Amino acid sequence: MADATLANRMQLPRPDITPEEAAEILQTHYGLSGALSELGSQQDRNYRINAGDKAYVLKICRAEYEEVELEAQNAAIRHLHAKPDAPRVPDVVPSQDGRDILAITVREQDYLIRLLGFLPGQTLTQRKHLPAASTAGLGALSARLARDLADFDHPGLHRNLQWDLRRAGPVAVQLLSAITDHEARDRIAKAMVAAVKRIQPLATALRVQPVHHDVTDDNVVSHPDAHGQPVPDGVIDFGDIIQGWLVGDLAVTCASLLHHADGNPFHILPAIKAYHAIYPLEEAEAKALWPLIVARAVILAASTEQQLAIDPDNEYVRGNLDFEREIFDVATNAQPDVMEAAILRAIGFDVAPIATDGWSALLPDIDAQEIVAVDLSVTSHDFVDGNWQKPDMDWRLLAQAAIASGAAATRYGEFRLSLATPLSMAQPQSFALHSDVCLPAGATVAAPFPGLFQRQGQHLVLIGEEVSLHLDGIETDLEDGMTIEQGAALGTIGSEGSAIGGLRVQLCRVPALEPPLFATADQADGWSAICPSPAALLNAACEAPRPDAASLLSLRNARFAKPQKHYYEFPPQIERGWREFLFDTQGRCYLDMVNNVTTLGHAHPRLTAAVAQQWSLLNTNSRFHYAAVAEFSERLAMLAPEGLDSVFLVNSGSEANDLAIRLAWAHTGKKNMLCLLEAYHGWTIASDAVSTSIADNPQALTTRPDWVHPVISPNTYRGAFRGPDSGADYLVDVAEKLQAIDEKGEGLAGFIAESVYGNAGGIALPHGYLAGAYEATRKRGGLCIADEVQVGYGRLGEHFWGFETQGVVPDIITIAKGMGNGHPLGAVITRREIAESLEKEGYFFSSAGGSPVSCAVGLTVLDILKGENLQENARVVGDRLKAGLIALMDHFPLIGAVHGTGLYLGVEFVRDRETLTPATEETAAICERLLDLGVIMQPTGDHLNVLKIKPPLCLSADSADFFVKALEKVLEDGF
Repeated sequence: MADATLANRMQLPRPDITPEEAAEILQTHYGLSGALSELGSQQDRNYRINAGDKAYVLKICRAEYEEVELEAQNAAIRHLHAKPDAPRVPDVVPSQDGRDILAITVREQDYLIRLLGFLPGQTLTQRKHLPAASTAGLGALSARLARDLADFDHPGLHRNLQWDLRRAGPVAVQLLSAITDHEARDRIAKAMVAAVKRIQPLATALRVQPVHHDVTDDNVVSHPDAHGQPVPDGVIDFGDIIQGWLVGDLAVTCASLLHHADGNPFHILPAIKAYHAIYPLEEAEAKALWPLIVARAVILAASTEQQLAIDPDNEYVRGNLDFEREIFDVATNAQPDVMEAAILRAIGFDVAPIATDGWSALLPDIDAQEIVAVDLSVTSHDFVDGNWQKPDMDWRLLAQAAIASGAAATRYGEFRLSLATPLSMAQPQSFALHSDVCLPAGATVAAPFPGLFQRQGQHLVLIGEEVSLHLDGIETDLEDGMTIEQGAALGTIGSEGSAIGGLRVQLCRVPALEPPLFATADQADGWSAICPSPAALLNAACEAPRPDAASLLSLRNARFAKPQKHYYEFPPQIERGWREFLFDTQGRCYLDMVNNVTTLGHAHPRLTAAVAQQWSLLNTNSRFHYAAVAEFSERLAMLAPEGLDSVFLVNSGSEANDLAIRLAWAHTGKKNMLCLLEAYHGWTIASDAVSTSIADNPQALTTRPDWVHPVISPNTYRGAFRGPDSGADYLVDVAEKLQAIDEKGEGLAGFIAESVYGNAGGIALPHGYLAGAYEATRKRGGLCIADEVQVGYGRLGEHFWGFETQGVVPDIITIAKGMGNGHPLGAVITRREIAESLEKEGYFFSSAGGSPVSCAVGLTVLDILKGENLQENARVVGDRLKAGLIALMDHFPLIGAVHGTGLYLGVEFVRDRETLTPATEETAAICERLLDLGVIMQPTGDHLNVLKIKPPLCLSADSADFFVKALEKVLEDGF
């Protein structure tokens, strides 16, 4: 095909075929009729027709395209249908007279038409955010397609196409002539020149084969995976299939992902890894990939501008305009050397190290081996009580170490805790690409290698053959542009009147680049290749070991018994907490919205001090006599309603509920227990027996012992009866279950229930429900157990105990979790005569539950709850948080309801507000996306479609607002 023909094609508008004309074509040639809708296309005209229970796509192409090119597309589709593991592709549907391609004339214009089966599934283009699973899925789909097309051939593949990246330079030149905006034209031209300059030396090493060349977000369909995330599995159009560069095919795919990247070009790496795992790239291809992505971005931008000039009514092109401009911006703003290094490292090609053997001393007056490396990581023992938030805290610790030792340095490659920004949806730039050295003022700084000296104000650069040395903090008389010999003095450490001074040391492979001092975790591999460690100039301790959460997870999985699950498939390695925040080893700060264990917040200084103080004095078990156990028991009894005056101290909620059931058995002499469906009470034999949640135990409904009698869950949102006044309806089932027990003559031991429906997200029980259930239980001599483990202890804000919301008083209260702020501590509070009934079975103690340390913890928690007014904070901030979540319901129908009070809330997701179909997969995907945005959240409920919101009670208003904004972003952008 001549270049003139290609140039002419690039000027063509779409075929001018109306829906009415398309309908006539379909009826005449295919015998089809039905509802038509137009599908977008750059230069074709496509219509979808729904004909009965089947759907098809009519593809109309201008006759300027040769029939052999369309034959190649059809042949490729049939080739893939014959492959056993190929991606889904549409069927080629022949006309009534058996032809695959028809030449027709409409209003004196000639066209070629085809009919394909419609491939069902979701497209990805309109989703602003694509999760890593989708990104990887697109890369894998591209690889599978390339692999399966490798043995395909057809004469129609050998053609000139404007999208062929082998011709990107000449095509861009032709397209630029249509762009009237001189600034945009110049930027596009410069980007293409830079890309071509990097591609040309590699071109002869790039493999050529049949490639689809359009596996993009707009040209694939997907299905949701188990986590509700879309995974591409089908390709819907073959219009750009050619004989071309294999890696160019992947470049097209990656470029399409950049408008889903939120400005981060590293977003494409999962796609490249997935591609390489299926159809490995060669090193030259890996090096060429990023400039080819830039070239694709240039062609997209230029082609869109030109096509709109030719066909201004093309809504498909206009609708993609912002996407393609964003692709261009992200591609051209990225540092190409960094992207090349990141791609190479992502798929196992290493970047050659810098040769440092011949370097001389940077600090000839200092013994480099005596430089002390200062730990500024998340696990540093120098960081306590939030002191890392103080201005210049890193420098203060560095200076202290230098004063004590003579010289000290921060560590290259360390994720700095001080840069872990709370309430940020973006990853922090916390990975250090440099070292700061604190050392005596006046110390000499020398050139470790020969080079060209550049001076940019106070910033000095020594440009060597392989690498540049960037320095700050030096006083020097050297002039810009001087040639420096190895070992020559560059200057001395400035003092500013102090005995010590600071030197910043950084290496960079790219001569003209002034590199950043820090990188984000996902960019660390790329930037660390370009800015290698300066440890060779200092000492080995000045380079931090990289955290390896994946290896640690493998060790956990190998040794920690499998039934003990962890949050998230690929969890962050959390090693520090502070207030309502958690910190991983990569310096990311997460808002903790699930941790009702830490009532006060993480690492409360008063609690830490109290534990240390008590442990330094005594820790034993409650059979010894000491003050703390008496004082703590008194405090708990005073919190309970009058008459509940006896306290058992245990080590967990499971143990508390187990003991409560044993008390009911001992006191009544009976065994039968009433409990609620969809409830959770613990993991011991007795507490698990009354736990009926299938989310916690899928076999719960079929494995209950015969003494357990579950009643219908009084779920006022999705239960058998709806609304707050449905209590009487639910009590009918309670009465029926009790009557069945009466008829057997076995008697009743008790009734156990959460006072607020915690496992379903904090749903309030219907009015009068507990009063009716308690009355019926007590009539039969049974005891009423209020499980307050999750919902009590001030979390509800308005009330300290959950049972207060129902206006009842139980016979037994069980508590745990928050009462120890993470320490293993629980309690059972009851009447004396009930407590003493247990002596029929012997005495009771819990080694950890009533220990001096546990009691010190419990007393301190109560002091802080009162002193910091945390119950009131739960009410005020909880009301604010709930109002913000309710406001989201007006915009996002996926939110079916917002349950709960105080800081025990639940957001329930449904696919339909009438049928209440649980949005289980969507909820899982939402939690994964919230993690990306810096929020820890997990699904709960029997359908796993509820966000159970139970943060530390110190949650601030700003943190509550951040959570609402993060959830809004997830629902707005996609998950």
